[in-house]
Formats: sequence, structure tokens, C-alpha cells
Amino acid sequence: MHNFKAVIFDMDGLLIDSERLALAAFNNTCELFKLGDMSQLFTHLIGINSTLAQSILRRELPVEINYQQFDQLWQQNYLQAINRAPLALMPGVHKLLKRLQLQGMPMAVATSSKTQQAKQKLKGSAIHDYFSFIVGGDQVVQSKPQPDIYLKVAAQLAVSPVHCLAFEDSKNGVKAAFAAGMTVVQIPDLVAPDDELLALGHIILTQIDQVLEYNFCS
Repeated sequence: MHNFKAVIFDMDGLLIDSERLALAAFNNTCELFKLGDMSQLFTHLIGINSTLAQSILRRELPVEINYQQFDQLWQQNYLQAINRAPLALMPGVHKLLKRLQLQGMPMAVATSSKTQQAKQKLKGSAIHDYFSFIVGGDQVVQSKPQPDIYLKVAAQLAVSPVHCLAFEDSKNGVKAAFAAGMTVVQIPDLVAPDDELLALGHIILTQIDQVLEYNFCS
């Protein structure tokens, strides 16, 4: 870990266990619209901001479905779910954050969620104060898998991307951090990396705190 000058984290499905709630809300919305199983579509929506998500919904949903109404209802269902109780942390998160804090490592969040919503989630999970700042998907024009959000965070940290370690769970997030020139560690959540992603040669672990024992020099 001493090879890096800053660490940048995705949030949903990486720091907090929220993707399952998003999937459940998505499936409930599909039922209301009588769409059947659309779980494959959901996988393409993981790790992107709301603007790109709406574009994909517009393209992929049946033409008779109002994609904006679908998205609005989905988000309402999701917000209700995450507001019922504090979101649980993913395994190993607290251990890693504490260790990095003790080392004085600058940390930030680069999430496709809207900034204010992200801050609320992180505060509810009691980890908000570990981070120097939070950059949401509403702060950049191009969503992940484009590198914009990671480049923005690196600039705010005043650290070159090549000296940043990025943690992601999703395909879109991994591609974004990789395109930014960062060292990428993926902790897959709902979707395992496919052959296209594996070809990037990034680091893949099963739990986030395993990185504390990882030999980056090998």
C-alpha cells in the first residue's frame, strides 16, 4: 500500500451493501410494468450515473413503456428501501478504512450515485468522515465506464492517477478507473468479471481487506 499516494473508492456494492436493494427495487418495478425477468438489463445499469441509465432504459425497454416513469418509480422504491435502516458495510471495509486512516492515506469516493444521496448513505453507514471528499456522478458529464470521475477525483486530491489505487466492484467502474491510468482492485459483488474485463489484467480479490496482504511489487 505504500506504493500509492491516494486511495479512491466506489461506493455501492463496494463499501456498502446496496446493490441488492437496487436489484430488488428494479425487479419490483418490472413486476408493476408487467415486464417479466429483466435482470440482464439491470447488470448493464450497475455502476453508471442516472443520465446514462436513462439512456439505456430508453433504448432497452419496450417502446410502450415510458422509460422516465419506470426510472422514477424504480428510484422511489430504492430510496424507500435504503431509508428504512442504515446500510450494512461490505465485509472488511471498516478494517481497511481504519488501517488506511492510521497510515495517513488520503481517501476519496468516486460514485455514480448523486453526490447528496451518496453523502447520506455514507453518513448512515458511519464511514463518511474517512473521506476527504465525495464526487458523485452528477458532477461529471460522462459516466463510468468513461474515466472522467476518476480523473476529477485525482485532480482534487492533487495526485497523479498513476499513484492512485482504485477499488471497484462493477465492470463499468473497473473500466473507468483503468482508463484513468490507476491501479485497479475489483471486489465483484452481484456480477462476476467476464472475459473482456479479465483481459485488463487488474487485481481481483474476494474481500476488500485482503488488499492489506497483497504484494503489489510482484
